[in-house]
Amino acid sequence: MKSRRWLSRLAAAWAAVFFLGAGFRALASCAGFGLPFTDLGTTAFCAQIAEAYYSGLSNGTSTTAYSPTASVPREQMAAFVTRTLDQSLSRGSRRAALAQWWNSTPHFDQSLGLTTVGTNPQLMASDGADVWVANFAGTVSRVRASDGSVPQTWTGAENATGVLVAMGRVFVTGEVSPGKLFMIDPSQPAGGAVTAVSTTVGGSPQGIAFDGNNIWTANFDGSVSIIVPGTWAVTTVPTGFMTPTGILFDGTNIWVTDRGDETLKKLNANGSIAQSVAVGLNPNYPVFDGHNIWVPNVTGNSVSVVRASDGTVLKTFTTAGGNPAGLNEPSVAAFDGQRILVTNANGGLSLFKATDLTVIAAVPVPGVSVPYGACSDGSGFWAGFESSGKIGRF
Repeated sequence: MKSRRWLSRLAAAWAAVFFLGAGFRALASCAGFGLPFTDLGTTAFCAQIAEAYYSGLSNGTSTTAYSPTASVPREQMAAFVTRTLDQSLSRGSRRAALAQWWNSTPHFDQSLGLTTVGTNPQLMASDGADVWVANFAGTVSRVRASDGSVPQTWTGAENATGVLVAMGRVFVTGEVSPGKLFMIDPSQPAGGAVTAVSTTVGGSPQGIAFDGNNIWTANFDGSVSIIVPGTWAVTTVPTGFMTPTGILFDGTNIWVTDRGDETLKKLNANGSIAQSVAVGLNPNYPVFDGHNIWVPNVTGNSVSVVRASDGTVLKTFTTAGGNPAGLNEPSVAAFDGQRILVTNANGGLSLFKATDLTVIAAVPVPGVSVPYGACSDGSGFWAGFESSGKIGRF
């Protein structure tokens, strides 16, 4: 048990770090802050109590009582902490800076936000200004996120599938055997042919990731490849893998989804397997939210949430209980800083809240078919529609 006075002091400490700086504070009356509480007396923490109240962090114990010495159970402390987290995410996000506050009625801008790209768009990634789309027919589309226009199209990317933005370049996997890795220099004034930097990647590379030093690919033929930028030397590791598909870096480790044995695998720096976590049927392209890994399981019609620190499966969303998320062959996950978007290859889009692992909505996408690739541009989401040759703004 902890006291509400402790909470006031904690709020004061946070404010001292972020707003006031260190130094002596004199006692003051809280009446000048317009607070409704009549039991605060004289304290040095009026400003911090006011900030906690006006931001919705702490509402007091009644309309007129703050009860600064009352006990605070752990369940109430959980509410204080999660409110703080939610506020920091919503007020500190790029969406907030752009005054994009709409969240209550999620929808897909089908009539306004569709952009025609190439044939069979697969995965996509954003550099913060543009969305780069791999089209399986052999092109890469550069879509300007601000207005959805296509200023450039790059050719020669055979069976283009995965996309990575890193080191000022765009990398694309070519799903052939042996696999290929293509590179694009975005500074070139016009689209042209991609550069094949490696033609010896493991067979049928799909997902692609970067760990700050090396590029990794998940190869559907049964391996992962580690590629050294610059020399483009390739090390392919087959041991322990069946059909790797998606791959990501969580800041510490590389993780790979393996559809063959229905696991999410954590890898060591040399590509060996450090941990295998059982997830759902046919795990596909996951995303990391800074704490957890969200894994869409295609034929399992489920989404597994795995804690990256220890591999614990925290929650599994399924089609049971009325299927409020609208899961229907979930395929690709994306994260915008607050929310998780999952595309459903046989349906619409599923939206989740990352902080408390809850469903926000199932979003229909009329007029297009086979939702597949997805990414965030730092403000909102983009989803690709494989059979329609289009991507759309969410």
